[in-house]
Amino acid sequence: MSYAADRSRRIRGILMRIVSVLAVPVVLIAIWQVAAHSAQHIYWPSPSTILGAFPDTWFTGRLTGDVLPSLGRLLAGYLLAVVIGVLGGALVGSFLRLRLLLEPVFELFRAVPPPVLVPIIMLFTGIGTNMQVTVIAFGCVWPILINTVEGVRGIESTQIDTANSYRITGARRFFRVVVPAASPKIFAGGRQALSIGIIMMVISEMFASTNGIGLNVIEFQRLFQLTPMWTGIILLGLIGVLANALFRLVERRVLRWYMGMQAQER
Repeated sequence: MSYAADRSRRIRGILMRIVSVLAVPVVLIAIWQVAAHSAQHIYWPSPSTILGAFPDTWFTGRLTGDVLPSLGRLLAGYLLAVVIGVLGGALVGSFLRLRLLLEPVFELFRAVPPPVLVPIIMLFTGIGTNMQVTVIAFGCVWPILINTVEGVRGIESTQIDTANSYRITGARRFFRVVVPAASPKIFAGGRQALSIGIIMMVISEMFASTNGIGLNVIEFQRLFQLTPMWTGIILLGLIGVLANALFRLVERRVLRWYMGMQAQER
């Protein structure tokens, strides 16, 4: 195959992927636009109306005063949950007795909806950034921790035996053997936790905050500013899409070896 033909095939493949990704959203937006234009309902503005109000709503003072603080709290809470979840999950997964002792507690806290605990967390941390970061971390930690436990439990005995043979212990064993072997499960939990983190970010800001996207959305609703309220909802959706895309990019780079193995098995 010539270079030109190979290049043309790659370009067609990229275009087909772009079309497959954008086809459904474009169709849904078109249906929304037509339906909203026909209904002319105050509670249901059209996408074009929302898009027109978007820059004035978020690209002025709210970008630095609300959007960036929300993203900062989301990042801090999520990273805290990753550290606690991975370290705790690796420890619990490595010892059978500890796992049997703590798994019922993990399942109990995982079953409790995190928003219910926001008022309780407020009692201990007060109102402010610490409360919001704690709420986000608490919501995110459970899927990461439980998936890490399962990932550590699923490590093949040959890997453990090989590490023992070469006397790989301590931190070196943790970072060279345990974490890489459990990383597919860890990333699966991290992806689940990402959407939970965005939800908890919004809820914590709606409960008690002086800034943030969630606070603005609820204030727009209370003031009956419905189009700005919709821009906030769309902004949260875009943040979720971009965060997931960034997560997948990191996942592909870190788990390149694992995805290569999966491709070979197929």
